[in-house]
Amino acid sequence: MKSSSRSSRRQFIKGSLAGAAGLISMPAIVPSSVFGANAPSNRIQVAHIGCGRIANDMDMPGVLRQDIARVVALCDVDSRRLALAKAKVEKHYQGAVIVKTFGDYRQLLQEPGIDAVAISTPDFWHSEPVVAAALAGKDVYVQKPLSMTIHEGRQVSDTVTSKKRAFQIGSQQRSDSPWPQFRRACELARNGRLGQLHTVKVGLPIDPPGGDPTPMPVPPNLNYAAWLGWTPEAPYTEQRVHPQNSITGRPGWLRIEPYTLGMITAWGSHHVDIAHWGMGAELTGPIEVEGRGEFPAKGLWNVHGAYHVEMKYANGVTMIIDNKFPNGVRFEGDEGWLFVTRDGAKVTPSDPAASGSKALAASKASILKSRRMKFISTRARTSMGTGSTASRRASAPPPRPKSPIAPPAPAKWRGFP
Repeated sequence: MKSSSRSSRRQFIKGSLAGAAGLISMPAIVPSSVFGANAPSNRIQVAHIGCGRIANDMDMPGVLRQDIARVVALCDVDSRRLALAKAKVEKHYQGAVIVKTFGDYRQLLQEPGIDAVAISTPDFWHSEPVVAAALAGKDVYVQKPLSMTIHEGRQVSDTVTSKKRAFQIGSQQRSDSPWPQFRRACELARNGRLGQLHTVKVGLPIDPPGGDPTPMPVPPNLNYAAWLGWTPEAPYTEQRVHPQNSITGRPGWLRIEPYTLGMITAWGSHHVDIAHWGMGAELTGPIEVEGRGEFPAKGLWNVHGAYHVEMKYANGVTMIIDNKFPNGVRFEGDEGWLFVTRDGAKVTPSDPAASGSKALAASKASILKSRRMKFISTRARTSMGTGSTASRRASAPPPRPKSPIAPPAPAKWRGFP
């Protein structure tokens, strides 16, 4: 039987110390951090793709808090934001980590020491890096919404499944922190506290029209061609991309097609996910959809304004999504109603305000009283449309009908060699 030629970091260090002891008599002092479960060799080596507002305020701090993980690489097409992120991470580790930086995520994915990536790019730059990372053998976390089209979503699902990668799409409302009320509401709804569920109302905000389309010189720190990617050619203006003098300001691309689909997927990814969770509809979807929306006639920011969408499900439940409803999710049954929201809390300082209602309210106090209930998993198995949520090691998906939608033609690639 052949012995392994590979040695663990512990074995290497012990051997090195033994050799040193034969040369010098003074004791060797080794930090405790090089041994045990938190040794560098046992940590998950994480790279961040996208170093803007959501990465700085949420995704990156979330990884930095975990002792089991270590941020070792960063990528962004804006070199100024990249430098700020590098300084932030290296300060956190107090000089113990020298972070590698990249302007091209494809080069980052070639690094063999990276185990996982966190993708915090604009919406239209979500699905492509996910597929590339999975093909490179990396596990993946990506911001919501997963994709801009059904075809993109299917490509992602099929790739992470075939490559057996761990995959998660950010939906903070499933977590016990900071909003445990969402899981509680879904458990109450699914345990029959409202009787027979018949209607779910989802309230979402809207973005304002406007924006200055006047062309501006491209900042030297921004690879604007790479930022545009395969989207149509468009003149640079700061309100199209992101603020140059603020890392926390709300970026203009959040209000412009084809970079995003507006609040219907931005906040909808969160609230529709909760609606499906409480309905027990995670392994299915609507059988009928009807909707209408208003769009600005002028200005740079052209995503939808007011909207009303109704979706019917095979179990008899109707979901209604409307910007006039309070921000949150209301479950209605034949024995009462239940409303859940963030209670005014924000993920980032520039997020639109929530409804200001109570985090969890019901038509009668008895609905909220603790009794024995069947608890539900925080894992999402399927999703609605492009605003999906998942947190699992990928396994074989349930059978599905073949999509009648043909894949789009290959798009022009710009900005990267």
